[in-house]
Amino acid sequence: MGELQQIAWPVVVILMLAFYGGSFYMSTRISRKRENADGYMTGGGKIGFGISAASMTATWIWASSMYASATSGYQFGISGPIHYGLWGALMILLIYPFGRRIRKVAPRAHTIAEVMFARHGRSSQLMLAGSNVLGSVISLTSNLIAGGALISLLSPFTFTQGILAIGAGVLLYTLWSGFRASVLTDFAQVIAMLGAVVIIVPVVFFAAGGPGLFEAGADNLTPEQGNFFSSKAFFEQGAPYIAAVLAYAIGNQTIAQRLFAVREDLIKKTFVTATVGYGATIIGVGMLGVIALYAGIEPLGGDVNNLIPQMAATYLGPVLICVFFVMIIGSLSSTADSDLTALSSIMMADVYGQNVAGKRNANPKVMLFVGRVTMVVAVVAALGFASIQFSILDLLVFVGALWGALVFPVISSFYWKRVTNVAFTVSVLVALVAFIPVRFEWIPMTGAIAITSDVLSTVGVGVVLGLMAFGFLGRRAGLIIGTVATLASAPFAIGFLHQYSVLSGSLIAYAVSTIVCVAITMFNTSKSFDFSLIKVRTGDFDPAHEEQETKEGVTR
Repeated sequence: MGELQQIAWPVVVILMLAFYGGSFYMSTRISRKRENADGYMTGGGKIGFGISAASMTATWIWASSMYASATSGYQFGISGPIHYGLWGALMILLIYPFGRRIRKVAPRAHTIAEVMFARHGRSSQLMLAGSNVLGSVISLTSNLIAGGALISLLSPFTFTQGILAIGAGVLLYTLWSGFRASVLTDFAQVIAMLGAVVIIVPVVFFAAGGPGLFEAGADNLTPEQGNFFSSKAFFEQGAPYIAAVLAYAIGNQTIAQRLFAVREDLIKKTFVTATVGYGATIIGVGMLGVIALYAGIEPLGGDVNNLIPQMAATYLGPVLICVFFVMIIGSLSSTADSDLTALSSIMMADVYGQNVAGKRNANPKVMLFVGRVTMVVAVVAALGFASIQFSILDLLVFVGALWGALVFPVISSFYWKRVTNVAFTVSVLVALVAFIPVRFEWIPMTGAIAITSDVLSTVGVGVVLGLMAFGFLGRRAGLIIGTVATLASAPFAIGFLHQYSVLSGSLIAYAVSTIVCVAITMFNTSKSFDFSLIKVRTGDFDPAHEEQETKEGVTR
């Protein structure tokens, strides 16, 4: 392995100023003297295909997903990035069938939590909003960690200086125009990222030894890492991520925000395009971890977060290191600004708009102030958390599993008229109570507890596959596939799955929330919700100043 190369500090400063200065200039081009609260949150709900697809792709081709995919490749071999990228792409695709239903009943909403308020009431709304605040702060933190690791390895600057620069840069161009600035800059960022990936991954591969590396470095792999169909890779990476992606698709506000922003007739086209772009890119970048594994490279300081920048610093020349630097900065910034706009929309619509002022009395100027203050506070909080330097992969899997408790109650609330606020709230709380001790191994998995855990996990398998089938094929197919999956997996899963706490915790969250929600709902024989009320109860907060999309160019 060659010595690590670094970018001189003046070059780093120039690259950062050019990137964030250019992003800021783009945001000023769409700024308005009288900013619109609805446009600040969702761009008016009429953003076109090109911008929407690029924004969805850029949002999920983030630095953390690149780093996590490479970590997966390093830990599990070639099957690791495929598990990570393929199931992550499936997550984006799953938005399409459920997204059509959500937009049909709530065409002018801003957040999923806002729709839950219209459907159920305050407790359901705050549960979903609270989980998204946690998720977006963790996501923002993980992106700062990725950027800090990049800057500390590729430049003379420290980790702390790196996260401060990135936090300030993202805040600079996102603060004024909110979501509209995020999606517009995403378009430029995704072009830069995809171009860099196409060049950088092959260069690193051939610099590390090319095809001969797989033969020369085979001894560096364990039998499990060398097995493409490794059960270890599936149960520790693939299966937990399959469970997590459905939760991300339904619970994540950065996705929901783009769902509410894109023109309704372009939902399918947008998310199918983003699915392909994300899957190909993330699997490709994850192969850097596989190359490191075959090359026998040890992550600097034992920290796998250093792996991707370490590979770049080892195998790339000065010019390509600069290209790589911009690629990572672009990927983390595209998601960090999405996290900021998601957090601001939650505080604007769900906290202030619905619970403090009330929808009829909400002042758009105050809403904008709340949104901007939220961004500042979020960046400060994420900087504090980033200094702890958590494992990015652990953060992502934890959030996905946590959202698993919400998936069935949320989806059923859009289709089943009899689901009540009590069914939603109680099912989520009980699922979290069941999930947390299993996920963090607070209780010994032996005897009856282990069997109970496995039974619930087996039900969770059926719930996950059944909901996926329901989204694409309808209720009957969902019930059949869910039932068959549960029965078919039972002989193998019971007595076995409790050994994998991450997977078990996630599946238990799905199973318990589903069982409790269905049980309570079945007792409701008199109340039937009218879905047309959601359209009435949600909508613009600032109707007197609608977006002028054609002048801004974001609908083209």
